[in-house]
Amino acid sequence: MSTHAHSILIVEDDDALRTQLQRALGRRDWHCHAADSVDACLALLPALATLDAAILDLNLGHDNGLTLITPVLARFPACRVLVLTGYGSIPSAVAATRRGAHNYLTKPASLADILAALGDNTPEQTPLLPDAPPSLERLEWEHIQRVLDDHDGNISAAARTLGIHRRTLQRRLKKRPSASDYARDRQSGQAH
Repeated sequence: MSTHAHSILIVEDDDALRTQLQRALGRRDWHCHAADSVDACLALLPALATLDAAILDLNLGHDNGLTLITPVLARFPACRVLVLTGYGSIPSAVAATRRGAHNYLTKPASLADILAALGDNTPEQTPLLPDAPPSLERLEWEHIQRVLDDHDGNISAAARTLGIHRRTLQRRLKKRPSASDYARDRQSGQAH
């Protein structure tokens, strides 16, 4: 066991959730660093001496938290990266894992879930994504996210691939599904 306190980076644009995570992890002897955007995280990384874990929100305003996985792991190769999202999907989970994320959780996640996801867990312990049939809006969102990931977040290139105007894609990205939409999908899947 190392003698230094565990160091963790929390990148979350929801101020209340970020503060809550910092307090809860701080009470468990984690040394917390926090950022609310991709740019703030990239500015903070060079100043960190060590980093044992990182919790990255998938949707950071108009930015994608997946873009942070590579720079975090380039600076701290042993860091365990957890992607946390309010609207989980299989394509985004696969994209996160492909980039090197240790685990992927959907919100709301308890502190116990987060700590377990950052630990040495086996696939049997990893929470599964819901198996409810997704809504048409969710399928569209997942397809857009997959195309954006294929183009490294370049909106213009993704719009060309999707055959839509860049502004149309930006409008659709602003209408991202919420956690309540996700819950609705689960409930409708259980009803059938």
